[in-house]
Amino acid sequence: MRWLFLLLIASPVQAASVVPNFTSGVVTSETTSRTEVTEVINVVEYSTATSYTVSGTNINIPDNPTPGTSYTQINPGESFQFTETMMTPGISSVTDMTRTTITDSFTTSISVFTQ
Repeated sequence: MRWLFLLLIASPVQAASVVPNFTSGVVTSETTSRTEVTEVINVVEYSTATSYTVSGTNINIPDNPTPGTSYTQINPGESFQFTETMMTPGISSVTDMTRTTITDSFTTSISVFTQ
């Protein structure tokens, strides 16, 4: 019953028009942002074959060396260098790296308007 009473005493509502009272203006907006990206890189490289390499100076190395080959000096008694490397299947290298990239940006926007 109260709602009926409220309806009977309520008066109509009128909307007023809004007219801007300015002739020109400037709006300035500034935005600052910072982005930080951290990457964690983990790389494991695998070898699936066996490799055998031999190198050196003043060493007699046959055309197709194999593990267990006997090597001799070309000029005995003189200096020499000898390297023998054998890689079997498995992990050949591991790389663990963390990299952070930071980007700062600053933007200024200016809007000029007139009426």
